Amino acid sequence: MKKTIYLILTLLMILMLISACGQKEEGVLKVGMECAYAPYNWTQQTDANGAVPIKDSSDYAYGYDVMMAKYLAEKIGYKLEICKMDWDSLPVAVQSGTIDCAIAGQSITEERKMTVDFTSPYYYASIVCLVKEDSKFALAQGISDLSGASCTSQQNTVWYNVCLPQIAGVNILPAMDSAPAMLVSLTAGKCDLVVTDLPTAMAAVAVYPQLRLLDFSDSADNFLVSDEEINIGVSLKKGNKDLADKLNEALDKLSIEDFERMMNEAIKVQPLSAE
Repeated sequence: MKKTIYLILTLLMILMLISACGQKEEGVLKVGMECAYAPYNWTQQTDANGAVPIKDSSDYAYGYDVMMAKYLAEKIGYKLEICKMDWDSLPVAVQSGTIDCAIAGQSITEERKMTVDFTSPYYYASIVCLVKEDSKFALAQGISDLSGASCTSQQNTVWYNVCLPQIAGVNILPAMDSAPAMLVSLTAGKCDLVVTDLPTAMAAVAVYPQLRLLDFSDSADNFLVSDEEINIGVSLKKGNKDLADKLNEALDKLSIEDFERMMNEAIKVQPLSAE
């Protein structure tokens, strides 16, 4: 009898182990971003609007990138972890595996693709300028009308590296380390204009009414940029095809209209002035 009971208990233990091994533990999607680049991402003190806790911090992250990260993590069945880091640290963190991906408003450029892989675009961002409303450049009809201006933008971006040099006769100032710093430079009168993308400019104008947005998209006198420079993607470690495929499958379910709707929602609640 004891032998029979022992055998039954042994079988039950084996079945429990098999069952436990068969259960796939939910993964964690570690996503890096600045948390200081509204309306793509920012830091706030509460979980308002669905903000996500920042790892090793009492603060929360929100914005378009967080909205997209939440969507992607849910679709692929992962828990989401937001990691706050400097802009220049993102590629290194992706390459080292410290984070699984960066969702941070990064343009899909050939230079970046030398060190990281990208998903298909999760946003398409046109390039625009911001000036103060009382500036002599406020009525510019094209980039040639900006000659003589002092200008800047965020470091290691298409805006600074590719667009600013296309404006003839300008004084290019040192790059700013963040988008908020770039805007502070403009509003404080330290420069005449900054170059950025449309969502960032729209968010800035909503907070700083003294700024004017200059969009030369309908003019031949505009910045020359390739699709890769305005297509925004999720960066991943080279060769991480499994995660890339999962993220791309989820992104395929979204339309450009979905992107615009989500971005407009982010712009409405962004706290740019507080950064």
